[in-house]
Amino acid sequence: MNPNRRSFLVATGMTALASTRAFGANERLRLGVIGAGGRMRQLLNAAESSGVPFEIVSVSDVYAPRRDEVKLRASATNAATPMDSREVVDDKTIDAVLIATPDHWHVRNAVAALSAGKDVYLEKPVTHTLEEDKTLRHAVRSSKQVLQCGMQQRSWPHFRNAVSLIQGGALGQVPQVRTFWWQNYGRNWVPKPIDAAQLDWKQWLGGAPDQPFSLEVFNRWRWFWNFGGGAMTDLFAHWIDVTHWAMKADTPSTAFVLGDNYVYPQWQCPDTIQAAFRYPGATPDKSFDVVYEGMMASSIDDGGLEFRGTDATLKLNRSGMSVFHEGVKSNPILHEDSFEDGTIPHMRNFFDCIKTRKDPNAPVEAGLAAANAGHLGNLAYHSGGMTKRRA
Repeated sequence: MNPNRRSFLVATGMTALASTRAFGANERLRLGVIGAGGRMRQLLNAAESSGVPFEIVSVSDVYAPRRDEVKLRASATNAATPMDSREVVDDKTIDAVLIATPDHWHVRNAVAALSAGKDVYLEKPVTHTLEEDKTLRHAVRSSKQVLQCGMQQRSWPHFRNAVSLIQGGALGQVPQVRTFWWQNYGRNWVPKPIDAAQLDWKQWLGGAPDQPFSLEVFNRWRWFWNFGGGAMTDLFAHWIDVTHWAMKADTPSTAFVLGDNYVYPQWQCPDTIQAAFRYPGATPDKSFDVVYEGMMASSIDDGGLEFRGTDATLKLNRSGMSVFHEGVKSNPILHEDSFEDGTIPHMRNFFDCIKTRKDPNAPVEAGLAAANAGHLGNLAYHSGGMTKRRA
């Protein structure tokens, strides 16, 4: 019989959460919101499920209906609704800000918030370019503020247990990690019309080149280079972060990428992609490769990782994990299901670190390493298929 999650935790002595401490009843956290789209809705749902008392003091978004939508929440009925994010950052009554804007605004908003003495939850990828690494790293480490990167797997109990198994040697040597993510934008996410009169398009563009409003760009900005980085910095970023964490290595030497626009020719970033990354170790047994594949018009199998070891293979996704002993395909020797969305404990960890001033589960270095791997992959794509890390 396969051990269940409870018996597995008892047997290994691992705990489900990094922290269980909550704020006192009279310690209501005062939050600011920057970027109020779909991901922010998920973050606020997680915050509400975390059990930590908070109120939303101010919410900024360039599209007015999104600001109004946040105000419908019980925690935000008295919130200010400025269009300009600088008004959120400048509000001295705010303790922390949640940032879920398009990528090209991430560092600018995060640095401003940190400089104003705010703690920050910053969605991934934390940077839009490799050059922004130094700026964000310095802003965090030269301040006394907490910055939690939106790599929620680092607080997700079964991901934490999987990493403990890998680092404990349960799989033997791991020469290869396979990652994948398939989604279907045409079937599952069709952009809805918006009232352009309620959108400040110039502000949304930020430092990007001026261009006419496009519903496709506004809704699917991740697939246009001025605003996002396609699958490499969106989907792959989550899985490469788990890989870095589990394998205790975060700097690929070389990236190989094959990418094409077979389904969405209107996009700039490839909708179909295969990639490989080399992670050199001090000795051959410490070296490994990471492969990624995905496309955006088929969602069968969704996303996940496979750590291929000489003794066992661990298959991992957001629903759970399974470990298969080498030579035994049909029955996992260990299986664990997920019991809550990892964004909930990740938000709880952020709130706890605001109180304790400890480093969060996903510190800035983790977010930067994941983003940089994705940027290296995109550089390979632009360079004809291969690139090496710059010294």
